[in-house]
Amino acid sequence: MDYLDRLNDMQRLAAVHTEGPLLILAGAGSGKTSTMTCRIAYLIQEKGVSPYNILAVTFTNKAAKEMRDRVEQLVGSGLNMWILTFHSACLRILRSHADVLGYGRDFAVYDPADQKTLVKNICKDLQIDTKKFNPAYFLSIISKCKEERITPKDYPREYGTDFREEMIHKVYDAYETQLHKNNAMDFDDLLLNAVRVFEQDEAVLLKYRNRFRYIMVDEYQDTNQIQYTFVRMLAEEHRNLCVVGDDDQCIYQWRGADIRNILEFEKDFPGTKVVKLDQNYRSTGNILEAAHSVISHNAARKPKKLWTEASGGSRITYFQAEDEREEANYIASEIHRLTAGSYTLEEGRKEGRKFSEFAILYRTNAQSRTFEEALSYRNIPYRVLGGLRYYDRKEIKDIMCYMRIVQNRADDLALVRIINEPKRGVGGKTIEKLQTLARVRGESLFDTLLDKDVVASLSAKAGQGIRELTEMILSFSEESGNMRVSDLYDGLLVRTGYMKMLEDQNTVESETRIENLMEFKSVIYDYEEEDKDLSLSDFMERIALLADVDNHDAGENAVVLMTLHSAKGLEFPFVFMPGMEDGLFPGWRAFDRPDGLEEERRLCYVGITRAKERLWMTSAQRRMLYGKIDYTRESQFMREIDPKLLEGDGVYQKKPSAGMFRDGARAPEAIRPFDQLKYARQMTKRNAEAMQQSAADSFAQGDRVSHPKFGEGEVLEASGKILRVRFADGDKKLAIGFAPLKKL
Repeated sequence: MDYLDRLNDMQRLAAVHTEGPLLILAGAGSGKTSTMTCRIAYLIQEKGVSPYNILAVTFTNKAAKEMRDRVEQLVGSGLNMWILTFHSACLRILRSHADVLGYGRDFAVYDPADQKTLVKNICKDLQIDTKKFNPAYFLSIISKCKEERITPKDYPREYGTDFREEMIHKVYDAYETQLHKNNAMDFDDLLLNAVRVFEQDEAVLLKYRNRFRYIMVDEYQDTNQIQYTFVRMLAEEHRNLCVVGDDDQCIYQWRGADIRNILEFEKDFPGTKVVKLDQNYRSTGNILEAAHSVISHNAARKPKKLWTEASGGSRITYFQAEDEREEANYIASEIHRLTAGSYTLEEGRKEGRKFSEFAILYRTNAQSRTFEEALSYRNIPYRVLGGLRYYDRKEIKDIMCYMRIVQNRADDLALVRIINEPKRGVGGKTIEKLQTLARVRGESLFDTLLDKDVVASLSAKAGQGIRELTEMILSFSEESGNMRVSDLYDGLLVRTGYMKMLEDQNTVESETRIENLMEFKSVIYDYEEEDKDLSLSDFMERIALLADVDNHDAGENAVVLMTLHSAKGLEFPFVFMPGMEDGLFPGWRAFDRPDGLEEERRLCYVGITRAKERLWMTSAQRRMLYGKIDYTRESQFMREIDPKLLEGDGVYQKKPSAGMFRDGARAPEAIRPFDQLKYARQMTKRNAEAMQQSAADSFAQGDRVSHPKFGEGEVLEASGKILRVRFADGDKKLAIGFAPLKKL
């Protein structure tokens, strides 16, 4: 049992406690994987438990593989033991017993692409316009219903029967009917149907209860109600259930995780043995003290405090920048300094650190852009984990292709990318035929699309979509010289239907894509501030040069950029946490839910405990985000850290007064963080509507007008849809409906 000798006292206590319910509260960096693998080895080698009688479940294939490999290193390979993800375990059960629910055992498992195709076909049958109601919108609601065990039959009772809810009900009902007809399940069904099998066939339930006499669940704080039910049904008889988790790291409630599962485990399973793994093997003492300073403000948590033998260490460096650019430049310069060899270790040596030892952890993907630019400027290699580089993201590439085709109508590559984005009924085969025709005729694809006979040969939907697209591109192209780049951008987002497409999807992914599109306005505004006469071609040239930086492979020596959510489970010697401002982190949405602030605080705790040696936390006095400059105040979490743990800039401390909100309470409007994203979306639509509004105004010779780029002027001539206006710098011809003119 030499493997037990490598454990500390609390880890060993957890590993050898095998009978009855066990709750292992494993803090960040406390060696939970070692404890779990040693416990499995102990069950097999010392207690004589057959591997056949052990079930270990976790959330990711990577975690399951790591646990399986480490167990096999201790007890040998070839064991008939289930160490699987929740979905894999449920799939195995259903492969043997799907007939209980009327499925064939060879049922198909539909991935998200299959689901989307199915819903699109259903919408077509029900004559639902997918431009107004995107399939992703229906799928997100169906997934939520399955998680809450709401069937199509239950839906009207739970949500009502107005027009929208009745439409959702019809789609949900048809979706379930089609799945059964196709002998198929989606990923939510794997969990839900495994539970249904247990409920409908007691013999099957007893079979797996008798088999899995010892059950272990990793990351228990992330389980939802279906997973909780699945585990409880299996463990109810033998009660040898060991769950491992940390309520302080429950950061996925927005996707269904229920923190009550771990907080109320002792109530659900009387006689539970609780073991706290509170010795940290990752971070220095000061980093752990800072993490505890923050997380201790949460009410919904188990009392515990991490400690380490590596006491002390450097204090947390706090830097308050004037704006987001200075913040990014400060972080890039610190990384440059430490990798160049000017970092003094305690032993007195100077040693340049590797780029891969540094991580920048931010709250939203939209923040990555300024760091990518600052690192690129200093030739510091970086890679973005959990997402693409900012300029490589689909929505950014899409909107840049719209801008490219406005600038250069011969850009066939850009046109092919956006011709059916959003959907215009132009399929892949149609695009191929049009490209072939353009090559034969020796002209650009756009010029081919201007041929009325060609468009007339397409389907009615495709023809209408092509006509609207080409007319819009021509109008923006002709007027681009009379528009600010930011106005043209707003117009494209709205007039193309791209913004509406994302809003209709109504998913977490689509909201993130909207955030990125709004942040792109910040890029445009930055360039317009530098150059008041910035043209579209100037802007596209600068972006093309900037976005040409190579993306680095995961194995390269490069700085890591990622969101705080993506960082869970990872660790780095040096960590930067930027954007420590109320409204950004904690995010403004946190103030709208009683438990919202507590979940944001847990996310902050996760971020702090990723750092092994040094931690920097930064904020900006003013920040341009989503195209709007906002004057900020330091994050509430910065004010919760014990000041003696900080160095650098001072954190503003104010005594709470009557009227100041407490944790979980809704803040008075006067001090609520500003919702920058909501404001940016409103302004984008308002600017685009202002252009169209000019078409409704009646302009006559002699009218005084204002233009955001040219200033005030006088209408010299009004002819059809064209105005000739005299401004201070000369006469301009402007198109009504595209030029953002306002009559004074």
